[in-house]
Amino acid sequence: MEQNSKKNIKEIFSRREIHFVAGFFFFALALLVFTFFSPNYYDSKEPVQLEVKKGEILSHIVDTLYQRGVIPNRTNMKIAAFIYGAERKLQPGRYNIPNGLSYLQLVELLIGGSTITEVLVTIPEGIWQNNLASLLHEKLGIDSNKVIELSKSRSFLNSLRIDSDNLEGHLLPETYYFYSNSTAEEVLRKLSEEMNKIFDDEKVQKRMKELKMSKSQILNLASIIDGESNLFGEFKTISGVYHNRLKRGMLLQADPTVQYILRNKRKNKIYRKDLEIDSKFNTYKYAGLPPAPINNPGKQAIMAALFPEKHKFLYFVANGEGGHFFSSTYNDHSQNVARYREWRANQN
Repeated sequence: MEQNSKKNIKEIFSRREIHFVAGFFFFALALLVFTFFSPNYYDSKEPVQLEVKKGEILSHIVDTLYQRGVIPNRTNMKIAAFIYGAERKLQPGRYNIPNGLSYLQLVELLIGGSTITEVLVTIPEGIWQNNLASLLHEKLGIDSNKVIELSKSRSFLNSLRIDSDNLEGHLLPETYYFYSNSTAEEVLRKLSEEMNKIFDDEKVQKRMKELKMSKSQILNLASIIDGESNLFGEFKTISGVYHNRLKRGMLLQADPTVQYILRNKRKNKIYRKDLEIDSKFNTYKYAGLPPAPINNPGKQAIMAALFPEKHKFLYFVANGEGGHFFSSTYNDHSQNVARYREWRANQN
């Protein structure tokens, strides 16, 4: 029976045809192995970095890999991904892609998950730029000097469409997740984009027109509000005081603006002689808002600057309990100042 089967095969296929089929099979196998197991090389000396976002579709990732020269052929990558069922297994994260990975190795990398961790970073409202630089160094290992350098870089500011001499005030303090290998450029760009989202809101755009104030003016005022208090509940009241003073043409006389001038010499403490410092940031000498933000204000302070509490207060002073006394007349303010000085004297 077996001999008859072999005989039938020989009758159907000649020896030459059998050799041809076998040769084609081995050629196809060799081509398959060469295509999907051979290394693909790119030109960059450093590992190419790829970020896969949650829910991102495979074709978009393949396009990115092709455009950045990691793979020479989109179709081959899609076939390799199909073999692994990668469409449903892709792991979001940031990947450093070594040079010389085959299509199959690259798919295995993307479904195996990134080894680059995310770090939770909380940036306090009203943070000074030098303190932000120190925080990013502590949490992410970013060079503090690089942060300060970029903050004053005209080309970097232009790339963010910021018409200012400094990035300070244009970065939104919040709690963020950053990749542990994030660069200074990436972090600062992210903080700037989050700030822009607030001002892109139609409600905010409409409100600025009503107040006849620019984005820069709102940020300047918000930074003073953030510098005055740690109590969010007071922000709109403080904002109302400054709006009232601006309408009357009064000096703002905001201590945080003087602290800003002195921040590289000493922190928080202000002497009477400091109120005479000749600086456009000294709101005890120059009317109106300072020329730029004095810190990076948070969303609460920005919204307070946009929507101040309506009242008649023109003055406020610390109450010794973390908040402030507010008053409408200078006489009442003087009494509140006396109460604060009495409290402070009792602390010694």
